Amino acid sequence: MGVFSETVEVVCSPAGQPIRLRWQNRTWHIAAEPVRWYERRKWWAEELRAERGRGAGLVDHEIWRVQARLNSRSELRTLDLSHQADTGRWRLIRVHEALQRLSA
Repeated sequence: MGVFSETVEVVCSPAGQPIRLRWQNRTWHIAAEPVRWYERRKWWAEELRAERGRGAGLVDHEIWRVQARLNSRSELRTLDLSHQADTGRWRLIRVHEALQRLSA
């Protein structure tokens, strides 16, 4: 699994689920139902202090695992995306197949 952080553009459905993303100047289409969960982030390492009343996005961040492909014949890639609700920013944080190919 390749772990890093790279900004990506994500287009979502009206329900808020990712349906396609733009990464490395290519458009990837989501090919399966995405899975969402929340993870704790080390806010104390990124923020000087937590402002009173600020909670959403400070402690937890939204993670989406998607399976995406370039076209109907291309290989599926499993990607983890981080979404910061307060800024609307999306980041690609994991590419699951990246290291599997190197170790094969």
